[in-house]
Amino acid sequence: MTIRNTVEADLDTVFALIEQKSVNTVTLERYREYVAAGYYKHEWNWVVEENGAIQALVIWWGGPGEPHPYSIDGLYYAGDGDPVPVWTELLKYAVASRPADADPPEYHFFLDSDWQDDPEVVTALQSRSEAAAAVGLTGITDRLRYEWKPEYGLPERSTRLKFEPADDEAFVDVFVRVSEGSLDAATAREIARLGAVEAAREEVAMYKSMPGDRDWWRLAYDGDGELIGFHVPSANAGGPVVGYLGVVPEHRGRGLINDLLADLTHQLAETGAEQIRADTDFGNVPMAKSFERQGYRKFAVRRVLAFPEN
Repeated sequence: MTIRNTVEADLDTVFALIEQKSVNTVTLERYREYVAAGYYKHEWNWVVEENGAIQALVIWWGGPGEPHPYSIDGLYYAGDGDPVPVWTELLKYAVASRPADADPPEYHFFLDSDWQDDPEVVTALQSRSEAAAAVGLTGITDRLRYEWKPEYGLPERSTRLKFEPADDEAFVDVFVRVSEGSLDAATAREIARLGAVEAAREEVAMYKSMPGDRDWWRLAYDGDGELIGFHVPSANAGGPVVGYLGVVPEHRGRGLINDLLADLTHQLAETGAEQIRADTDFGNVPMAKSFERQGYRKFAVRRVLAFPEN
């Protein structure tokens, strides 16, 4: 067994494997688009080769210009028999190749809302999850996926809050405050790993690196000038997204998350957005209810496998 990065000469085999869609995120169109944009790279993809033939492939996603990929987008098998042992060795090698100071990787699955009713999807997800668990990705978070489109209608814009731009340090401060008691699993993992302040700095840096315009970000204040929270409208390779929003602890329970989401939606709609997408953890009931109140509709589930919190 040989494990190596992909090269141009592998593309016919890579394309054939991608067409075995299963629960993998990658499509041929996405692969070509993301290679051109820098989200996929040969040095981020790994194959298992036996006697000169590719038996398995893993495709990783990362930000353009980033030194290391962030998440697994696809895991494929071309051999006979049980793929789990081969995938396990492939993932162990790829994870071990990451520098110690690289961000912990994740494995993302994009699933239909009713995926549990499809035996083929359940089986495909289970085998890949077993291989991921063998390398330590045992934490499971299901995130509900929502989207807004113009035909759904704009929510009523807030009249009790005012929204103002601010510098990066102000957003670091409010990220720290909002993270207290957060129901977001990814936020909790990053705080456990880095501490609240460094986790906030990483969030600000990450959102600044996304295609969304930094000038869209806003802090929210009430009529007395007291800080209520913030929102970060953004965009990724797929288009406009609800990046992040939150209310500081002392003002929770007043429905102000609805005001933040409504204003964010208006901002992105004013840029010409034909679709806005957003994720929230299955257990974050207040956020899910806010999406539904503001006219967003659930269309899918994102399952995230990650290293558990320390």
